[in-house]
Amino acid sequence: MEPLPDLTQLLKELIQVGIALTSERDLATLLRRILVEARRFTRAEAGMLFLREGQRLRLAVLENEPVARRLGDEEMRRRIQPAPLQVSPKSLSGYVALTGDVLNIADAYGIPATAPYAFNDSLDTKLGYRTQSALLVPLRDPSEQVMGVLALMNALDDDDRVIPFHLGYETLVRSLASQAAVAIQNVQLQELSFKDALTGVYNRRYFTLRLEEELRRHARSQEPVSVILIDIDQFKRINDTNGHGAGDQALLEVAGQLLTRYSRRSTVISRYGGDEFAVLLTNTSKAGAVAYARRIQVVLAKHAFPHGQLTVSIGVASLPEDVAEGENLMRAADRALYEAKRAGGNRVAAA
Repeated sequence: MEPLPDLTQLLKELIQVGIALTSERDLATLLRRILVEARRFTRAEAGMLFLREGQRLRLAVLENEPVARRLGDEEMRRRIQPAPLQVSPKSLSGYVALTGDVLNIADAYGIPATAPYAFNDSLDTKLGYRTQSALLVPLRDPSEQVMGVLALMNALDDDDRVIPFHLGYETLVRSLASQAAVAIQNVQLQELSFKDALTGVYNRRYFTLRLEEELRRHARSQEPVSVILIDIDQFKRINDTNGHGAGDQALLEVAGQLLTRYSRRSTVISRYGGDEFAVLLTNTSKAGAVAYARRIQVVLAKHAFPHGQLTVSIGVASLPEDVAEGENLMRAADRALYEAKRAGGNRVAAA
C-alpha cells in the first residue's frame, strides 16, 4: 500500500475546500466540485456522487477520465442514464445509504458471497470499465440522516497503477463528506427560495443576483455575457379561451422544453414575470446567443402543445457587443423583445 501523503497538509487544504463549498450557490456546480476535490485528495481515477430521494439513489455526477477519453463526454452521458439504485445491500452505494457505514473495498469483483453487500457491475458493463478498489462514504445532513453517497473508484499510485485506498483516507473523505452535506443542504434550501413555484425554473430574484455576479465577472475577465428575453405570443388568448389551467400548462411546457433539451448546464433560465422568461448565457457572444434564441424559437413553434400551436417572441442583447455598461444590458434586451413583438411575433430580434 502506498504511504499516505502529509495528512496535516491535506487537512489544511480541506479547510480551504470547505470554505469554497459553502460559497457555491449552484447545486450542479457544487456537486461536481465535491467530486473533483474528493478525487484529487485520494488520487481516484473515477468517482460518482449519488443523492438520496426516498428509498432510491439518483446518480447526480459521474467522473471517469479514461472512459471520457475513449467514448467522449456525450456518449458517456448517454450510456449512464440508469434507473435509480435502490437503497439496499444489492449495491455498494445502496448499502452505504442504508447503513451509513464507510466501505473501503480492495477488489470490487472479489467481494465474498457472505458479505452483507454486493457489487453492482451494471455501470462498469455499460461503460466498458473495471472497478477494482472503491471507497464509499455517506453524506449525512446535520440530523445524521444519509442524504447521499460519495463513491470513489480505483486509487492510483505514482505510476498510475490501481491500488487499494489507504485507510487514512477514510477519515479525510468522511470530513469532506460532512462539509459537502451541509453545503448541499444549504444550496437546496436556497434553491427553494429561488425557484418559481409553478414552472420549477429560477425566479426573477435569482436571475437578478446571477446577472449581477456575471457582470462583475465580465469587469474582471472581459468574457462576454448575453441575455435573452422570451415572451409567449397571444398568451392572454390561451387563458381566455381554455382557462388559466391551460395557461399554466403552457408555461410548464415552455420551461420544460427550455430546461430539458436545449440549454447547457451553465444556462440560467428564469420566469421573469407572467408569461415572460429570461435566460442568462455566460461566456456567450452575440452570435452564440442569437443561434440559441433561434433554436428555441423553432423548437417551441414545432412543439405539440395540448391546446394548439404556441409561438414566442425573443429579444437578445450581449455585452460588450450591444452595450458598453452592464446596467444597460437588460434594457437593450427588452427593446429587442419589443421590436420582435411589434413586427408580429414568432421571431428573434437582436439589439
